[in-house]
Amino acid sequence: MNTSSLLGPIKGATRREVGGVQVDVVPTGNARVKRIVYPAGFRWSQHLKDIVGTPLCMHAHVGFLASGQISIQYADGAVEEFVAPQAVAIAPGHDGWVVGDEPAILIEFDFEGETVERMGLRRG
Repeated sequence: MNTSSLLGPIKGATRREVGGVQVDVVPTGNARVKRIVYPAGFRWSQHLKDIVGTPLCMHAHVGFLASGQISIQYADGAVEEFVAPQAVAIAPGHDGWVVGDEPAILIEFDFEGETVERMGLRRG
């Protein structure tokens, strides 16, 4: 897939990079819209675990996978696979990785510390 239009500059965005992941954030009312680019070969437990300091990713992710493929594994062993184009709802407490040779581009919506409650993303 040609991702050049998905990777262009975003008006009003703040960009940062952490663990090889590119994150562009735009405040939108009471929420934020983020474009997150996970490179090919990325795995949360290998690239962010030591930076974040938790055994699993404790963020909720709600949005639209615009390009690529990702897999998620929760602490209980349950696995979810997402292939673009697809809506994504991932609860906290997971590891995740990019599948294949292309980056995964996620357009995410969040409410900072209130995302789990506002989006109803609790796992059993």
